[in-house]
This record gives sequence, C-alpha cells and structure tokens, in this order.
Amino acid sequence: MTGFDAVFVGSGINSLAGAALLAKAGWKVCVLERNEWLGGAIRTVEGLIAPGFTHEVFASWHPLWTGSPAYAELKPDLDRLGVEYLNTELATGSAFPDGSSSFLSTNGEANVAELGEAWQRQFDEFMANADIAFGVLGTELWSTAGLRLGRQAYSRLGRRGLLEYGGRVLATARDWLTETFDDEAAHGLLAPWVLHTGLGPDQATSGFMTQVIACALQLGGMPVPRGGGVKLVEGLATIVRDAGGELRTEAEVERILVSEARATAVTLTGGETIAAARAVLASVTPTQLYGRLLGNRDAPANVREAARRFRYGRGEMQIHLALDELPRWRGDERLARTPIVHVTPGLDGVSRAVNEAERGLLPAEATIVCGQPLAVDPSRAPEGSSILWIQLQELPSQPKGDAGGELDTRNGWDEKLREGYANRIVERLGGHIENLASSTMGRVVLGPAEIAAANPNWVGGDIYAGSCALDQNLLWRPTPAMPGHETPVERLFHIGASTHPGPGLGAGSGYLAAKRLTRPPLPRRLLARLPGR
Repeated sequence: MTGFDAVFVGSGINSLAGAALLAKAGWKVCVLERNEWLGGAIRTVEGLIAPGFTHEVFASWHPLWTGSPAYAELKPDLDRLGVEYLNTELATGSAFPDGSSSFLSTNGEANVAELGEAWQRQFDEFMANADIAFGVLGTELWSTAGLRLGRQAYSRLGRRGLLEYGGRVLATARDWLTETFDDEAAHGLLAPWVLHTGLGPDQATSGFMTQVIACALQLGGMPVPRGGGVKLVEGLATIVRDAGGELRTEAEVERILVSEARATAVTLTGGETIAAARAVLASVTPTQLYGRLLGNRDAPANVREAARRFRYGRGEMQIHLALDELPRWRGDERLARTPIVHVTPGLDGVSRAVNEAERGLLPAEATIVCGQPLAVDPSRAPEGSSILWIQLQELPSQPKGDAGGELDTRNGWDEKLREGYANRIVERLGGHIENLASSTMGRVVLGPAEIAAANPNWVGGDIYAGSCALDQNLLWRPTPAMPGHETPVERLFHIGASTHPGPGLGAGSGYLAAKRLTRPPLPRRLLARLPGR
C-alpha cells in the first residue's frame, strides 16, 4: 500500500493550491485526477482549432486567484518557477444592441468619468468595510475565525448597523443596481457579472456579489498567466513534486476508506489502495462524496439525505473561435482592447434570459460573454490573428423548448441542437464584430452535455458545481446539514466549488482546509481546560 500524509481527490485549483501549501509545510502529498490532465477547470490546449493557437477550454481568467491569500503565500515560489501574470487597464465592457457600450477599468478616475459620481460613492462605501466583505468570502464561517469576524463586524457597526449590513448582503443585483445608478448603461455593464457567481440578478445575495466583483475589477483588473492557465497548473504541481509529492492523472478514486470513523485511505478503480496518514481532501460534489465515495454507514442519515437533495444550477456552453485577423468591433474602439465584453441588452435582458433558462427554455437573447485573451496575452495566437473565448451561462441542463421559437429541443443537447444554438449566438455576435464571419477559421462548441462529461462535478453542465441559491450558499454551503469543510468522518475534508466560498479560481476552500490542517496545536495548558480532560 502506497502511503502519504494527505491524499487529494481531484486536481482542480483548490486541490492544487491546498496540496502546494501542505507540501511547503512538510507534508507528503498525493493528488489523484480521473482525467488525463491536471487542473480541473483550467485546461489549456494548443492547436484546438489550428496550429499556433492556444485556447483555454474552460476557465480563462484569474482575478480571483491573483487576489487570493493562497496566491499571496505561493507567489514567491511561482515567480521563481516562471509563472508570470499579465494584466491590462481595461477590465471589462458591455456592448448594447443600439451600438453603444460601457466600460470598467482599473483606473478609478476613468470609472467615475464613465459611470458618474455614483461609482465613487459605492466604491468608497464598499471599501470602508472591504475587510468584512472579503472576510465573509475568505473565512471558514463555522469556526472560531468566523466568530471573530462576526465580533469584528459587531464592534465596528453596532447591533443595528450589523443588521443593516446583513440586509444589504442579501439584496438582489436588480435592487442594488437600480438604487445605486440612474444610468441604464451602468446596469448593463455590471448586471452580467452576477452570472459569473452562479446567480441571477433577481436572487438574494446577487447584489452583494455584483458589488464585490465590480470593486475587485477596479482593484485587480483581468489578469491571465503568460502562455495560458497551464503555466499556473505546472507551477503548483512542481511545488508539490519538489517536496516529494505525487500528482497522478487517469487515477479515478472509487472509495474513501474509513476505519473507526476516521478516513485512512482511498482505493482506485483498478484496485490500488493509497493510504492517507493525516487527511483525505475530496474536491467533489456532496452527491459524489456521500452517495458514492463513502459507505452508507460512514455518515449520518440526515447528512446523506441532504447530499441527495443538493441542487445543481443552470447549464453552460463554450464556443471557441480562431480568427485569421483581429476582430473589428463596431462602435467604441476600446471594445477590441477589452478582455471580457458582455454582449447584452442590459439588466432586464439578463433577467429575462436567466428566467427562460430556469424554466427549461433556450434564451432568445442570451448574455454573450466574449473573451479576448489576446487583449492581455498576445502570445496565444500568431501575429495578426485572434482568438475568441465565448461563454454562455444561461442555458437549461434539460431543454424543454426554445424561447426563440426556432430550434427543436426534443432530443435534448444533441449535436444538432448544440450547433444550432451556437449559430444563433455567433450570428448575434457578428452584428457587433463586422469581420467575424469572414475571418473565422474554425470553431469548437462544447454544450452542457460535453461539459458535464468533462468533469463529474459539472452535473448537467453546471460549471459552478451546485446552485448558489441562498440555502446552498455562505453559512449553508454545501448543505445546512453539513456546512463548512469538515465532515462527519474524522480527517476527511470536503473542498471544491460545491463548498464555501463557492465557485471560481480563488482556491478558497483548498486554502482554508490547508490552513486548518497546519494550524499549530493548542498549548497544553489550554488543552487541559477542554471538556473531558
């Protein structure tokens, strides 16, 4: 039996960052991945469409990572290994049907000029308590650290102030946007970003999350690693290997072994057993953890039932285009220099598309997330050519109909429906990019079915690994019956997008679990005061 101090199930950003942190702390670590690549949502492929073009197949942008405590701690090692982040002043923009557009940058004065004094007021208000806001998203809430954060907020804001702050956290994006900005262009600029949190603009906490992202974009921009996300994956993997750890692909975990209510090892589908002397960390959904990896006797019935009821969110589509010339956007010249452009009719359009998707309909006018990686990293395509990375986050996992009244959904997400819907999106985008049709060399489309097949955490094409509705978010993520990262099994930790602080490339859960495992033991004088001693 091969043995390690810690074994990670899955190799997404939470596992890789957690493994690197434990390795630096002297742990012998093993990361197991069922796919042929490491990185989970980070997958960089050269030649996906044509030679010389480097595409990010799934996730592409790293602002959550570069602003995370995990990156701050690992940055010296990653710098030494040549992981270089590139950025640009323009962070995001929205292109509207009438040809107008709006932009957000890392320049506060430019944002005030674009959005008015309302931008500065909301930014100052947010930054006054930014430590609390980011603390909510970066703290193990069910812990003494969470309690300290609550006491800090109470001490600063008082009872009524804390109640008011909590109410603002629960507000919808629609309410926050319309109360903060009079200009509908500002609504249309910021509303699409709520989709990147797995929410819709009319759901609780979406206003808070939109404000967090908006302010974070001014603070940190839209960074990407030079050469693709694979450079980050390789850097983190090297930290683990240099400390004597292992990372294995095509190694699917079949069962987590439990002895005397303690996780002790994992078994692979081929029968191999790998021992974990100090911890097993599973970057999986609750459905997998309690329904497949653990035995029925390993967790209480209420926890297993809560995992069974865990809900998944909307599906997603990705469209990758290789262009033999630079895109020529109609309207403002800044559109061509912006890493992420949302093509949207605005706040009501986002709301309508989310509503249609959640009713099982293909949206008639979905929000198009048009990523332009070369706006930050020109090395990803031959000179004079370009790449478009298109993301659609408002799709039903199981389509019941088409709100546009054009496509036949009776056979589900088959090739005909996938390509037909992609045609609708590309045609719309061509109304904003005048040379899109003539310059496109080829495309690859991944629908919800292909995305679900790529990763068992992405059930139904939900790249956020579970609905982020309030009852499955913050204090209650992944489930109210078992929130946080510890589990009913000693030495077994639950990490990944299904757990707090949720989806994204911030590595929050991997960092929190690693910090928990490497926390210095309590002094003997304090241990003596604990009950039972």
